[in-house]
Amino acid sequence: MRNFTTETQPTPVVRPWLDDLLPELIEFRRDLHAHPELSFKEFRTTDKLVERLEAAGLNPRRLEGSGVTVDVGEGPIATALRGDIDALPIIEETGLPFASKNHGVTHACGHDVHTTSMLGIALVLHAIHQESPLGGTVRIIFQPAEETMPGGALSCIEQGVLQGVPRILALHCDPRINVGQIGTRIGAITSASDTIKIELTGRGGHTSRPHLTEDLVFALAQIAINVPAVLSRRVDVRSGVSVVWGQITAGSAPNAIPANGYMAGTMRCLDRDAWHSAGELLDDVVQQVAAPYGVDVHLEHTRGVPPVVNSEHETALIEAAARAELGEHAVVLTPQSMGGEDFAWFLADLPGAMMRLGTHTPGGEEYDLHRGDFIVDERALGFAIQVLAAAALRTIRDL
Repeated sequence: MRNFTTETQPTPVVRPWLDDLLPELIEFRRDLHAHPELSFKEFRTTDKLVERLEAAGLNPRRLEGSGVTVDVGEGPIATALRGDIDALPIIEETGLPFASKNHGVTHACGHDVHTTSMLGIALVLHAIHQESPLGGTVRIIFQPAEETMPGGALSCIEQGVLQGVPRILALHCDPRINVGQIGTRIGAITSASDTIKIELTGRGGHTSRPHLTEDLVFALAQIAINVPAVLSRRVDVRSGVSVVWGQITAGSAPNAIPANGYMAGTMRCLDRDAWHSAGELLDDVVQQVAAPYGVDVHLEHTRGVPPVVNSEHETALIEAAARAELGEHAVVLTPQSMGGEDFAWFLADLPGAMMRLGTHTPGGEEYDLHRGDFIVDERALGFAIQVLAAAALRTIRDL
């Protein structure tokens, strides 16, 4: 197997094929941005992708409902590349001339960039293949519904998109990294992410006589404080288990103990094994913390996604491609993120890696993902195509 870490190339391989295509791809991305679609409803996006891929002479396969896969080249599959295509239920506040026309929906996580990058890779690799056969196949997956839990990746896998695939690569926009650079990391790059919902019921009553009630508000407070504390002592601290509450609601008057209460939050973890063990402990811990207060507890624990764990070999592959295409400065170490990402399901049985794509304009305003004002430096689109197309070509040479 080729040692991707030490391999270098003096000049970019992909950029010469990309320059004439970039203006069209920028317009394609802007069109997607203006017409964002929510998870499993990406019908227009799917149609646009199929139309452009077929126009290039490729044979895309529609997935059930929404989403597309396409194979580029011929021969055994050398790698798969995945881009997610859905948007978020957020009102856009960018003021861009191509801002969302679907009120309340926007590409605030950069999936329009991911989608267009994968389209560009397909077109570039197909053009290279027409001039000189690649000698291998690259499978590109335009995946729906990353923004839902447990994610559209599972639906894609059930439809056989990984059949014959030896590895898989992906990207995600990162507004903390300057455009022209990518972020990589071996090991966990994202966190497991679950949703926790808890309903408490008990006898309400007057706050002057809490002993005649089940003091539900006090019980909620104890769960909020003690469940994260207990889990931190029952699960390996190196796994980074984190329980954080986003909602607590109960009561309607300052002198009345309510009969019902609700709380919800997330549980995140950087280690797959610890994710399983923490999930198995959660119900017992919640019940034990609530038990002294006599309340009835209903826990709804929704498994989300495991962590994305980048393999060493595939991470080195991406880094080598980035340095060859963009220069030695192009690769930076990215920190672990506590966010969830359903690309992890693709890595359950395959080696692979996700890179962070720099979208920040040096010296420019700083944005963040999942915000209505999120803006990317569009130069990132070309850099994404260069790096992952070059990485795909390297996997073909290694067949």
